[in-house]
Amino acid sequence: MNSTQQQTAQTDDRIRDEMAEKIIETAEHLATTEGANTLTVRKILQTLNITNRVFYNRFHNIEEVLEIIYRNMIVKIRASITPEQTDSAADFFEHVIDVVTRSLIMSYENKMAFNQYIFENDSHSQNNYAWWHTEIKKLIDYAKEKKYIKEIDSDAMSYAIWCFCRGYNADAVGRNLPVDVAVRNFRYSFGVLLDGMRA
Repeated sequence: MNSTQQQTAQTDDRIRDEMAEKIIETAEHLATTEGANTLTVRKILQTLNITNRVFYNRFHNIEEVLEIIYRNMIVKIRASITPEQTDSAADFFEHVIDVVTRSLIMSYENKMAFNQYIFENDSHSQNNYAWWHTEIKKLIDYAKEKKYIKEIDSDAMSYAIWCFCRGYNADAVGRNLPVDVAVRNFRYSFGVLLDGMRA
């Protein structure tokens, strides 16, 4: 059983096989090229030339497939976050900007197609928020320990950074900014935010 199958295993007797993977891949392709809001079971059936029964033996509905795609995207983005020990404040701040920029770039093109779905699910996914809040707080606490930043409330700042990054990404995607413009503006504005925290 691969990672997608393990993530999506249900307590019922739905089939998790190569066809389930093919349905997920097709749904992701259609959503990416045409937009998640246009994705329907019928489109998947026509694209793969399969029957209702083939689809519904594997998934409850289209929302379940979108949820799987969304979770897979989160896993890829999280895997890109690599902690790095740094010897100076300058290196630390550059590392933080690079990490956040990398996650912005990774999510950007996918979020162009999944913008509304992801924005709504990010809001409601306590697990995703908790993971990011914890990781951001670790970076803040590390910087405080090294005396790179002022004494600040780690919880409050972690939440503020989560909101800034998430809001920036959602707005840039919603406005269809080219990725290079979004990244350039993000690096500048996030750098200014971090500068305000310096010791």
